Amino acid sequence: MNATIRRDIYLDRLIRRRHNGRIKIVTGVRRCGKTYLLFKLFSEWLKGNGADDSHIIKINLEDRRNKSLRDPDALLAHIDSMIKDDAMHYVMIDEIQHVPEFEDVLNSYLGMENVDVYVTGSNARFLSKDVITTFRGRGDEVRIYPLSFSEYHSASGLTKEEDWADYILYGGLPQTAYMETAEEKVTFLKSVFEETYLRDIKDRYNIAREEELETLLDIIASTVGSLTNPHKLENTFASLNHSDLSAVTIKKYLDYMCDSFLVERASRYDVKGRKYIDTPYKYYFVDAGLRNARLNFRQPDKSHVMENIIYNELKTRGYLVDVGIVDHRDNTGDGTYRKRQYEVDFVANLAGKRYYIQSTLTLLNEGKLEQELKSLSLIRDSFRKIVITRDKIKPRCTENGILTIDLFDLRVYEYYLKRYWPKQNSRLRQYE
Repeated sequence: MNATIRRDIYLDRLIRRRHNGRIKIVTGVRRCGKTYLLFKLFSEWLKGNGADDSHIIKINLEDRRNKSLRDPDALLAHIDSMIKDDAMHYVMIDEIQHVPEFEDVLNSYLGMENVDVYVTGSNARFLSKDVITTFRGRGDEVRIYPLSFSEYHSASGLTKEEDWADYILYGGLPQTAYMETAEEKVTFLKSVFEETYLRDIKDRYNIAREEELETLLDIIASTVGSLTNPHKLENTFASLNHSDLSAVTIKKYLDYMCDSFLVERASRYDVKGRKYIDTPYKYYFVDAGLRNARLNFRQPDKSHVMENIIYNELKTRGYLVDVGIVDHRDNTGDGTYRKRQYEVDFVANLAGKRYYIQSTLTLLNEGKLEQELKSLSLIRDSFRKIVITRDKIKPRCTENGILTIDLFDLRVYEYYLKRYWPKQNSRLRQYE
């Protein structure tokens, strides 16, 4: 693995937010690379584009040697002492949640034209909801995810197939990318899940029923990408665990998991009715390796883990992602019709663009191909429709305009869309 892993998507987001008069807040699950992005990649970019090193003020509040700076007045005085002239100064503070009244410290620099502020915060005390309520429009959040497969592969000297075999099992936390043995990766992932992510949730919310919380995590991990809701889970606890854990408590626990960035909830969207359906939802883990670690790596379930990885890839690219529902009246063959609901794995939206996406491990049998195309073919609008598979295929389109691509082309799928999208009602095309 190369010493430097490129994270161009996030670096570009920071670059575009320079000098916007707001506090840039880098959030994300712990160990996903927030500090590396800010202190190394962004700092090096600034220096390469004219910023003087003395004008880049880095403060790591996790460092014991900076303990005195966890006092808000001491931190304010230290930053002030580093601002020497009217040229632009870039203030970068790691783990700002260690400072009481940190919002007052940061807000002190909002009116200064020669100061640009960037901070990171751990998920234990600095969640996305905290960002929204604390800064009230003055903060600009940049959400970071663990390494996508394309980022992981870009730093590797191995083939895509070799990297995929590792990635689908151990995920994309940057530390695992540098570990050489399976034993190292398994030990690290299991340890960080228990001692960091799970402990954060328990400590922050004073969880009384820790065993049920852990059981709920096991259920969500085992059923990743499956529809569920608190009432359904309440029944599961009652029947399998003889537990009286209520739907209300289950919902709280699920919200805690989402707020800590460990899992994300995808809502259902009625494509034809153009409305959201309140429940059930799908839950996806922020990292495949963490999901597998929770289950002791005993349920690889490549199909659903691949779906989870595609979800994370779309989120990394900035898309808002829902689960699509398409209602249709099927002809039963005896002159009657039956209403049936078809599912679209993902409805991805960004700035006026929309993609309907199906994820499937293989399309090698005709029945599977027909199944995956069915829901997409029932959608009559002009937005683009894609089937992503692990089969080694070249990009191709059906006469209905549905594009089928190999998963490994996901990082360039927008290129294929622009170049190869056929005209309406064209014949099946295979692109060499």
